Amino acid sequence: MFIEFKDVAIQKMTATRKRYFGRVPDVFTKMYQFTRAKTARALGYYPYFPNIEKSDATEVTIDGKKKIMLGSNNYLGLTTHPKVIEAGVKALKKYGSGLTGSRFLNGNIMLHNELEEKLAKFVNMEKALVFSSGYGVNIGVIAAVVSHNNYVFSDEYNHASIIDGIRFSGAIKRKYMHNDMKDLAYHLASADPNRARFIVTDGVFSMEGDIAKIKEITQLAHKYHARVMVDDAHSLGVLGPKGNGTAAHFGVSNDIDLIMGTFSKSLGSLGGFIAGEDAIIDYLKHHTRTMIFTASLPPSSVASVITALELTENEPERREKLMENAEYMRSNLKTMGYDVGKSSTPIIPIIIGKDIKTFYMWKDLLAAGVYTNPIVSPATPPGRGLLRTSYMATHTREQLDFCLEMFDKIGHQRRVLI
Repeated sequence: MFIEFKDVAIQKMTATRKRYFGRVPDVFTKMYQFTRAKTARALGYYPYFPNIEKSDATEVTIDGKKKIMLGSNNYLGLTTHPKVIEAGVKALKKYGSGLTGSRFLNGNIMLHNELEEKLAKFVNMEKALVFSSGYGVNIGVIAAVVSHNNYVFSDEYNHASIIDGIRFSGAIKRKYMHNDMKDLAYHLASADPNRARFIVTDGVFSMEGDIAKIKEITQLAHKYHARVMVDDAHSLGVLGPKGNGTAAHFGVSNDIDLIMGTFSKSLGSLGGFIAGEDAIIDYLKHHTRTMIFTASLPPSSVASVITALELTENEPERREKLMENAEYMRSNLKTMGYDVGKSSTPIIPIIIGKDIKTFYMWKDLLAAGVYTNPIVSPATPPGRGLLRTSYMATHTREQLDFCLEMFDKIGHQRRVLI
């Protein structure tokens, strides 16, 4: 009864507030008119904010039923590693649950410094700077590096955090076609030579799973005197001789100016970093608003990342197994007749086409015990709805074979496969 009374009270309050704005503009109008999510819920294909009751990395429990997780970024399967958990628990007991302030003034501990030293060495850079979120790295760093009279050249498939960072900076944006080096060269050549230039790209593109042409980008950067930043969020732990990213993968670490990475994928925690020259990182440390004005990363997360980084370096067999699992799935999905784009990483898109068909595929697979991510416009170009699947080193062959069986069965039922 109390809940019902509260709901009625809220409805009355909302109606009263709406009357105040009956004849004048209201910033809430677009919110009252937003019905897309309600419609999706009513029709049973709302895929967002799932209530995961239990997780052991490769399997999750939703509504009391187990699902094989093909929608995670936990590439190396380290989130449940005993050593990672133990490191976090020890730091929690030593430092407490948080530092209640930014690193700039009162939230910096020795663990942050230790992680930065290890990260810089890992990605072959002089220095690194740790942030509380990967999104915050791109927003803050891009805005600190460039300003309104500079150019930023950005791949059209770059992550939203890069796009927002460019907007926040006020720089002149030049978007080039995805992984199209001729188009990038055109934009570089046609730009005002008296303005500074900055090229930003994902290393591995998060929706399509393909790799940026880093070597060609660095060649163009040299020719047109541009600096280069690579977002290695989905590359760390995956590409490179030690899992140390796309620059190392292509052998061009010395030609990249800034490397960004996150801890929420292969390293199994939360946060991010930027790495580069000592002088550049020192400037960013004192000018990046998303670091200065954000509470620092909790000690337990930092300690967990340090241990995950050590495991990434010391257990290369994890990366080998990861790539083996990804290739097994990619080759079998192709054989079935699925379009998996140009993926060559553990991110494998299954391109469906129409949004509604994508949601129905997602719903049927979830009911059958396979968890995927439905991706539609604007996260992909219109008409290119896809199921984003991603794989872990810890997936078993039995789990993968079950998923393949469901992809084959439901693909034919939904006439995605003919």
